[in-house]
Amino acid sequence: RRRVGGDSGKVREECEVNFVVCQLFALLAAVWFRTYLHSSKASPFIRHVVATLLGLYLALFCFGWYALHFVIQSGISYYIMIIIGVENMHKYCFVFALGYLTVCQISRVYIFDYGQYSADFSGPMMIITQKITSLAYEIHDGMFRKDEELTPSQRCLAVRRMPSLLEYLSYNCNFMGILAGPLCSYKDYITFIEGRSYQPTQSEANGKEEIKYEQTDPSPNTAVAQKLVVCGLSLLFHMTVSKTLPVEYNIDDNFRATASLPTRIIYLYLSLMAARPKYYFAWTLADAINNAAGFGFRGYDKNGVPHWDLISNLRILHIELSTSFKMFLDNWNIQTALWLKRVCYERASFSPTIQTFILSAIWHGVYPGYYLTFLTGVVMTLAARTVSTPAGMLLMIINSV
Repeated sequence: RRRVGGDSGKVREECEVNFVVCQLFALLAAVWFRTYLHSSKASPFIRHVVATLLGLYLALFCFGWYALHFVIQSGISYYIMIIIGVENMHKYCFVFALGYLTVCQISRVYIFDYGQYSADFSGPMMIITQKITSLAYEIHDGMFRKDEELTPSQRCLAVRRMPSLLEYLSYNCNFMGILAGPLCSYKDYITFIEGRSYQPTQSEANGKEEIKYEQTDPSPNTAVAQKLVVCGLSLLFHMTVSKTLPVEYNIDDNFRATASLPTRIIYLYLSLMAARPKYYFAWTLADAINNAAGFGFRGYDKNGVPHWDLISNLRILHIELSTSFKMFLDNWNIQTALWLKRVCYERASFSPTIQTFILSAIWHGVYPGYYLTFLTGVVMTLAARTVSTPAGMLLMIINSV
């Protein structure tokens, strides 16, 4: 058992190195893409083709022939969109994409030998599943539902025409987001590929309704450099502090047998806190790659400062200084939270909070810990809402008396 554990550790380290190398290549490719294939120099067709081929190449390099799942899932979903029609295609695409992802997760975890995998190919599939379902709902909103039935954010994101197969594959499998995302809306991606200037429209950036005025995008170099510094610091922290507080030590037989309960709880908290920089590194690097290609510009603030956080996935300071469970969730994996809100919470006919957390658990994977975590999250969220209101606090005081 010790030998197998060691082999799994080596495989995991090889996967991490493989991921970093591919993302660094993607960063260089992004700089080249913006320099030589800028929308002013190349047609949208060329930009779509190159972005897709580079993405599939990275996927094939990282995951081998398992990368075919990305094309199969996207291809079948597109076929469903074409044959079902705009009235019900969002339901069929949602069930198929989530079902296909779940089958792949089950086969990866419980059927095949986990230690033999070159990498966890279900990670990119999670992002592709988000894109497939998001776009299906956006097309349904734009081509079937009436404008007065839509919320402001749904009206803004609604897609008014069916995308071509190339546009669909480019959106799902482009090199900027194939490995670590983050999720972006189809309209924002097409605007970037086609090089259209921002028009006065409403946008749900960072979860709030704002106005985007017509403007040209500035150089992303400063934003990319700042995010690469954050990546470097996160990686340094991960290679030093995180290695001295491994999460796996929480289930060590000797530690569990000899350490007191308070010691185990404190170590659990510290080890999980030390594990976060790994995600800071991956998501910030993914954001920097998109920015380096020219994607992710949200606009200028009132002082004329450009913001390159249109598709940013986290706010580190808000996470580390969060004072509530909700504040933590609002700043962690932001694009996934927006996806859950748009495809589930806003559309649920009953118990939206419970349905959203269940969807989140299914999407994350088939480990029992996910279901325990997110079902507990339902209780914590509902409790936090109750405590945060004066009436809720009064009710708690009365009940305690």
